[in-house]
Amino acid sequence: MGLCCSKLIDIPITSGPIKPPAVAAAPPAKTPNQPVPPVAKTPTQAAPARTSSRTKVPTKAGSAPLPSKLSIPSSLSSPPTPSRLGRVLEKPMVDITSLFILDKELGRGQFGVTYLCTERSTGLKYACKSVSKTKLVSKTDVQDMRREIMILQHLTGQPNVVEFKGAYEDQSSVHLVMELCRGGELFDRIIAKGSYSESAAAAIFRDIVNVVHVCHFMGVIHRDLKPENFLLATPDEYSEIKATDFGLSVFIEEGKVYREIVGSAYYVAPEVLKRNYGKEIDVWSAGVILYILLCGMPPFWAETEKGIFDAVLQGHVDFKSAPWPTISESAKDLIKRMLTQDPKKRITAAQALEHPWLREGGEASDKPIGSAVLIRMKQFRAMNKMKKLALKVIAENLSEDEIKGLKQMFKNMDTDQSGTITYDELKAGLSRLGSKLTENEVKQLMDAADVDKSGSIDYIEFITATMHRHRLEKDENLYKAFQYFDKDGSGYITRDEIKQAMQEYGMADDATIDEILDDVDTDKDGKIDYDEFVAMMRKGHT
Repeated sequence: MGLCCSKLIDIPITSGPIKPPAVAAAPPAKTPNQPVPPVAKTPTQAAPARTSSRTKVPTKAGSAPLPSKLSIPSSLSSPPTPSRLGRVLEKPMVDITSLFILDKELGRGQFGVTYLCTERSTGLKYACKSVSKTKLVSKTDVQDMRREIMILQHLTGQPNVVEFKGAYEDQSSVHLVMELCRGGELFDRIIAKGSYSESAAAAIFRDIVNVVHVCHFMGVIHRDLKPENFLLATPDEYSEIKATDFGLSVFIEEGKVYREIVGSAYYVAPEVLKRNYGKEIDVWSAGVILYILLCGMPPFWAETEKGIFDAVLQGHVDFKSAPWPTISESAKDLIKRMLTQDPKKRITAAQALEHPWLREGGEASDKPIGSAVLIRMKQFRAMNKMKKLALKVIAENLSEDEIKGLKQMFKNMDTDQSGTITYDELKAGLSRLGSKLTENEVKQLMDAADVDKSGSIDYIEFITATMHRHRLEKDENLYKAFQYFDKDGSGYITRDEIKQAMQEYGMADDATIDEILDDVDTDKDGKIDYDEFVAMMRKGHT
């Protein structure tokens, strides 16, 4: 079996790449060289008024001029101790610990670790994303890092965008210091509240669409809009929502056709799969988020990535199943306009903000949305984590016949015989196999395969990333996974056993475990039997 991947997609690929169409996309429109007029915020039925000086947005959004060079914040121009220039930022290097006290880890990704940090001079708290320079090996890596910093600087100060404080480089890492969002993930807050209405969903979604509008007006395509990338600024009930991750964002360049497959599988627009797209992809992703906000699960659903992509390309959106008969026609109209297959006919972010359902004091109802929506939302959030672990468990139990050829491929790539494959080894190995993947595509494969986020792929992670997700449907594989969780062989999986299994892969999370049990333990006896486990693993299959 060959090793396949699709650039910057969250789950492992199970099919070959989709060929680009022959016709190029139309170039993005120009826009005046001026700051973006932010969206006006007024009291709504769903939330109390918040003091704001924002003005009304125009009805059309375009693109701002492309910044000509990287401008590092003034904090770097006068470092505490003069030093030689860093190769990434090309500014004097600074000992980050002389400026900030790095505290506990807040999150970890493939290319960086985010820490809580305290500024020594003021005592103020920030979030610091530290990226090891060992991961910035090529010219493209460095350019990508500089672009992310440029975009953060360009957008900082705009509504619903995380505030950027500065970028700093030391001997080992590049550090991006930004606003600390204390309120947690957006969906966590919705689930914790226990119930909400269409008007509350509209209030939340206005902030999300405003991010899209701000980005496009300022000449940026986000390219990775998903719920996980929206955090609440404070723990307050009506906290402002902030977009936090611009690592895949790009500046809009006149006449340029974008062909990289980017984003996350559930949220990817059809034209991305056709490798010919522009800023309209962000509106599509936002439309998927709205669909989830109102029914608890994504509109394009399958157990395999190919299945998800097929559903996206077909474009059928279900408005017949519950709770859609009880959702307003106005809300469904907005979703249809945002999920229009033809990007040229798709509603813009500016137009969406003026839609009757979304605008302030509009048609969104105060009627509570059923509790079943929140239950599905919890399931969707938790099951992705559980199924990723199950894939890894099943991969560990595959027979030699099932993985014939992959073992030798792994050995060929592991040139230093360390038992793991680094990013460089993966890239070199794929190149020797004649792969035409770009560096960003290899990075995303690495991210998808590196389950434990160690920075390298072990043999089992390699197998997991290359095997077909439909193996989950085989009873023998599901039973092997069940036995892995059922540590004492009792025929049941307890809460402690779930936690123990997930801890082995660094995935233990009390909230996630609680949600899994709430969903899977249908007879509410505090444990999961085999039938309940199988039902969980196959849920949502199309």
